[in-house]
Amino acid sequence: MNEITAITPQVKDKRRCNIYIDGRFCCGLTLETTVKNRLKVGQIISAEKLAEIQLESEKNTAFDKALSYLSATRKTEKQVREHLANKGYLPAVCDFVVEKLRSYNFLNDGEYAEAYTEFASNRKGKKLIRMELRNKGIAEDAIDEALSAMPKEREEEAAAACLQKYMRGKEYSKETLQKAYRYLLGKGYDYEVVKTALSTLGEYEDE
Repeated sequence: MNEITAITPQVKDKRRCNIYIDGRFCCGLTLETTVKNRLKVGQIISAEKLAEIQLESEKNTAFDKALSYLSATRKTEKQVREHLANKGYLPAVCDFVVEKLRSYNFLNDGEYAEAYTEFASNRKGKKLIRMELRNKGIAEDAIDEALSAMPKEREEEAAAACLQKYMRGKEYSKETLQKAYRYLLGKGYDYEVVKTALSTLGEYEDE
């Protein structure tokens, strides 16, 4: 059993408070939940009981926060989980919210990957898009499916457009072309796509 040693209001959300057990932060709760369960400083309570209280009472609040987070732009499951965790919600609450969002199709990593690939393919290569989707928590199979819908011809056209923009106002020289080569690789285009793009400017020798 543990003792509640402090109950303090949260700075960013006055409707919530922080619960401290034995001098250490334990979790965040709504003020309504705190009052309803008559939690107070000096009270002895098990961590399991406190987690149960939070799980049952915070689900709707967490869901509303997730909806607000999703209202501006589409997010991935990982981003939603991280957002809720930063708000102080327990993993079990995050699980509940994610599952509920999935059931309404408000959260769909496969569709996110497809939309992101469609948007990013105008200025980035498959390698960079794959890395960025991984960082957003998208599963490999969903990434593979999204990238498979991106024709190589389109990637080559995008690389050529990036090259033209990069070369604008620059002196046409071997050194500049080598820098352009490295620039396109940094944009996530593979060797063959870069070579194809550079060939539109003339001969290029890869040292």
